[in-house]
This record gives sequence, C-alpha cells and structure tokens, in this order.
Amino acid sequence: MLRIFTTGGTFDKVYFDANSEFQIGDSEIPEMLREANVTFDIAVESVLRKDSLELTDEDRQILYERVAKVPETRVLITHGTDTMVQTAQLLLADERAKLGGKTIVITGAMQPSRMRRSDAMFNLGFAVAAVQVLQAGVYLAMNGRLFDPREARKNVQAHRFEAISRKPG
Repeated sequence: MLRIFTTGGTFDKVYFDANSEFQIGDSEIPEMLREANVTFDIAVESVLRKDSLELTDEDRQILYERVAKVPETRVLITHGTDTMVQTAQLLLADERAKLGGKTIVITGAMQPSRMRRSDAMFNLGFAVAAVQVLQAGVYLAMNGRLFDPREARKNVQAHRFEAISRKPG
C-alpha cells in the first residue's frame, strides 16, 4: 500500500473570496486518483492544512512523526513548494534513525490543482510512479525530474525546481 500525506500548500489552495485570495481547502488527491483510474491501495491522510511559508519546526516534527509511525515503506507527501526543500532536508537528516528503509517522495504544484492549467496532476502522477520504483531515501519530484533535497532549490523566476551543485569542502 502507498501512504499519501497532504500538508496543504498550493496543491490544495482554493479561491477564498472576490479578491482572489487563496485559502487551503480539502485535498483533491482522492478525486484525482479516481480520475486517473489508479487501482492499487492508497491511503490519503491530511496532516497539515497550511501554506508552506506558514509551516513551523513543530509542524515539520508532526509530519516526521506521522511518516515514522506508519507501517508503509512507500510514502508520498504533497507539500507547498516554497519550503518543501527544508522539510525534505529535515526528513533526510534523520532517515536512518526512524525512517530507515522507507522511500519518501515529496511533490507539490506551482498552480492549485483546481485550476485548469495546473501542474498538480502531472506532478502527482510522476511522484506516484517514482515512489514505487526508487530505493529507500528522500526525494523531491517536480517538473518531471527527481531531485536530491540536498542539491535542489525552487527557482521562483523560472517557476520550476532545479539542481544546484554542492561546493566541495
């Protein structure tokens, strides 16, 4: 079985009022998976309902504990893109302690899943495939690419994620 945790972020944003302000709504992931005719067992659970810029260290600890607790070894997390690297790095820092043996893939969206031109469905499908075939570890899945959280960043101007190289030393 695949476990999916939702944390809010752009993936789950909806228009709140006439001023086009966004608010986190119910996750559309169960419906998206039904529409995609996914036929294997998936459990979807909302852990947080926040914009990633509002996530605290305590929120990340809650997410970490939920991931550590579940028996599934394949875990997908939907997350806001602004701080997804930070959350992935927290999970990566302690993966051998409590998370050892789990494959964790974190994905998000640059546009809300409810919008006509959203990358959410593509990123979700890519992440579902990736979490099933990758070795144990923590990964980011965005824009059709997999990233090591230690060597990735969001490029706000280009609206995409990209790899960065670590400096030696």
